[in-house]
Amino acid sequence: MAKNLKGPCSEDNQSMEYLILVDNNDNQVGTEEKTKCHLLNGKLHRAFTILLFNKDGKLLLTQRSMNKMLWPGDWDGTVASHPRQSETYVSSAERRLPEELGITCKLDYLFKFEYHVTYKDIGSENEVCGTLIGIIEDSKKIRLVEDEISAIKSVTFDDLLSEIEKSPQIFCPWMLVALYFLSESKNNVTDDHKKILKMWNRDDLKNRLETSLKYHFPDHQWELKKECN
Repeated sequence: MAKNLKGPCSEDNQSMEYLILVDNNDNQVGTEEKTKCHLLNGKLHRAFTILLFNKDGKLLLTQRSMNKMLWPGDWDGTVASHPRQSETYVSSAERRLPEELGITCKLDYLFKFEYHVTYKDIGSENEVCGTLIGIIEDSKKIRLVEDEISAIKSVTFDDLLSEIEKSPQIFCPWMLVALYFLSESKNNVTDDHKKILKMWNRDDLKNRLETSLKYHFPDHQWELKKECN
């Protein structure tokens, strides 16, 4: 069972953290306080999401802490956060992973997407989001930072998609976009990661996510960012 820890690694304790502002091509155009980036109008900034799987292909979901300003208590992909200055998507994700879960693993970059979504009348996410994949060796080593994550669970493809179809409102919108674009993943990933992607890149994936994406994005404010190979 994962242990819960308190500590300074909670991002919500970093009230003056600055995020990287970007244009639509993911070029840095400045920095801004994290809180200001997440107001209702939002400011487009750089972020990442990590999808961790076990060797059997189950995806590790994390439940956001109720202390979160945005989407408290909702289920997310494994870790979501923001790169710092001079970090790549991979290096920032590999730095953040042990801070939130107490574990490390090799990560591969898959793709990035842009999206803008509001949370009630409280704030929003307006991000260019890099997506990464990894395989966790031993989930028993996970240690949760309680101000970030309140619970975890591992799910199969069918169990997750059935739950998303039934209750889209309990899932974070950026995770749904990341899952939708799995078929767009880069090919220069490890063989083990390719096996996981093959398990999840099923023909019915996009169709089964359409309704939940319309629920969160009635104006369809999400798109894949094309990149040069």
